[in-house]
Amino acid sequence: MLVREVVETERRARPRWVWRGRLAVAVAVLFAAGTVVRLGGLEAGVFLIPLVSFTPYFALAALLMLGIAALARSRAAVAIMLAVCACLAWCVLPRALGSGDASAGGRPLRVLTANLNGGRGDASVIVGLARRLNVDVLSIQELTYSAEDRLAATGLATLLPYHVGKADFRGPEGSGVYSRYPMTERTGLFQPVGHHMPVVEVALPGGSAVEAVVVHPVAPVPSTVPEWEAGVASLPPAPTSGAPRILAGDFNATLDHAVFRRLLDTGYTDAAASTGQGSPPRGRTGARCRRWWPSTTC
Repeated sequence: MLVREVVETERRARPRWVWRGRLAVAVAVLFAAGTVVRLGGLEAGVFLIPLVSFTPYFALAALLMLGIAALARSRAAVAIMLAVCACLAWCVLPRALGSGDASAGGRPLRVLTANLNGGRGDASVIVGLARRLNVDVLSIQELTYSAEDRLAATGLATLLPYHVGKADFRGPEGSGVYSRYPMTERTGLFQPVGHHMPVVEVALPGGSAVEAVVVHPVAPVPSTVPEWEAGVASLPPAPTSGAPRILAGDFNATLDHAVFRRLLDTGYTDAAASTGQGSPPRGRTGARCRRWWPSTTC
């Protein structure tokens, strides 16, 4: 009788474990599909483009799911999740570990970029940060006329006396760049799609120069996804000769967006990722510089 009762108990428990295993496999397949979208740069539309920004958090969720699959005793789910975790680690870990190639040799140039959130940013904080970091070039997005006046009143004109830009009554539209060194505005480099994006050439001591582009495409909200993608795609590629080029600003993109990775593949280095600071929340906005150009501080 005792043996029969044990067998009956196992039979009743078996369907429960089968159900758990099948559910684990189904969820693992969903994780695999999301990973394929990220690896293949297949994100498109108002749903996937914002969603792919959360890839680092997706990777953490995948680790949790791997543990759940193990507890569910599903070999298939564990195998799928091991592959998913390996792929996501390949995507995410390099930006957290850093490569160090953005600071190899050359003259140091410190670049700070700030989005003023519709002109509401604290001017004293920005100027204090620029002073403390000994910034050479400051890229400003969402620059309004009132914010421009507050920055000047707080001492930015003394700290970084050269200025090129275009403020605006509306917060998102205006942009500007401030520099310690003389600079001239350049035109014709690219056709901006999005907000105002000035281009300047900064004359560095010793006769060398560097180009700086204030970057600010529109955000990929449902009504502007095509414009956002066109805005990132329109940014100038890294030059093969002449002055090095820095793209600094609010890209409204992350390292997980395919259109942004294609821009990097032209020869740029992500300054945050190269120093191991490319994970959220710092990976969204930073300075982008050529691999052989000196380090930047963002």
